[in-house]
Amino acid sequence: MCVNQIAMVPAVVNFVASKGKDTYSGFISEFACFKCRGFSNGDKDIEVTDIWKSRHPKPVRAESPHNAFKRWRKSAGLKLSESKSAINGSRLAVGDRGGEEDMSLLKFLAINALDLSAPASDVLLKSRSSNWFQLSGHPDSLAPAGPGTVWKKRSGGVDDTERVVYEELSDDPLLCDIIPKYYREVDYQGEKFIELQDLLHGFQDPYVIDIKMGTRTFLESEVKKTSARSDLYQKMIAIDPKAPNEEERNNKAVTKLRYMQFRELQSSTCSHGFRIEAMKCRGSPPVTDLKKVKSSQEVMNTLDMFLGGREDVRQRLLKRLCEIRTKIEQSDYFKTREVVGSSLFIIYDDNKVGIWLIDFAKTNKLPHGMTVDHRRPWVQGNHEEGLLFGLDRLISVIESIKMPSSEKRK
Repeated sequence: MCVNQIAMVPAVVNFVASKGKDTYSGFISEFACFKCRGFSNGDKDIEVTDIWKSRHPKPVRAESPHNAFKRWRKSAGLKLSESKSAINGSRLAVGDRGGEEDMSLLKFLAINALDLSAPASDVLLKSRSSNWFQLSGHPDSLAPAGPGTVWKKRSGGVDDTERVVYEELSDDPLLCDIIPKYYREVDYQGEKFIELQDLLHGFQDPYVIDIKMGTRTFLESEVKKTSARSDLYQKMIAIDPKAPNEEERNNKAVTKLRYMQFRELQSSTCSHGFRIEAMKCRGSPPVTDLKKVKSSQEVMNTLDMFLGGREDVRQRLLKRLCEIRTKIEQSDYFKTREVVGSSLFIIYDDNKVGIWLIDFAKTNKLPHGMTVDHRRPWVQGNHEEGLLFGLDRLISVIESIKMPSSEKRK
């Protein structure tokens, strides 16, 4: 165990505390010295530690892990030679001793971590920052919690909608594999989070795209008020001075519904039932200004770029998208739910392809006896949002993309 690994002891303690007593053995493979790793100076990943800095007005100095370990060793009746043997064994690759050593130091950390309650420490976050990024959404809404999981700030208002939806979908055998794995709700310093599967985990320098689904991305309750607003008029003309009609120009005001539909028309949301929010291609930083990709040709070109000439990836994506579509069509759950503002998170590298449906803060159960098919046009009161209409169109666009021949790719 090198000096820098010893410096990571608080990170191990915090991580095991958040995961439970059975986790530390699986974490050993991730317990690499973060200072000994090489990072590119050009990395522009989000510095996730900034998320937590403001939550610690006064830093607390942790007790020396070596002193605590000495006391534990003494109370456990271990001889100095035995503990040194365990530590020396940990300098080798785990498993070199054939499982004979108890790995006393790590065992100590795991046992004592049971009394703690904290998120992953800044040290652990820094060690993973070069491999983790947030593609879209609010920049402070997600943070890596450990190898394989992320914390997401709870959203969905007082009804805690998103957590409830994730729990319900996780319990549905038909639908549980079309969403990220849901683990638990977390309370931390007065704020609530949900812990989810880190969809980036296990992928190496992948292609990633976030696609907002549906022909409507606002709730019906958001546009019930019919009074015209001058602030929305100013926002409209800032985007397109020619957008207001004569009446709106005379009043210098527009309704919330008019403004929201105007915003939807700026992208492919209305025409295609989906819009591309953001994308990251291999070796490049994320591109997050894609909301105005609107025409059929622009949409196709963007998706073509994302596929990178990979026919094998295209076929696997189509298979997975069709599988998700079939499951939603067969689901009684989705027939009785309005799913507004959800996204498809699509990712692939040289070995794997993954697609998940995410973002359920605006998913609501319909009034008793009402159903939706997620394809009909929306009118006020019918709760249709075009989720499956958009999925149909996305599949159709990807099917129509012609991959270059192997000769051209070369």
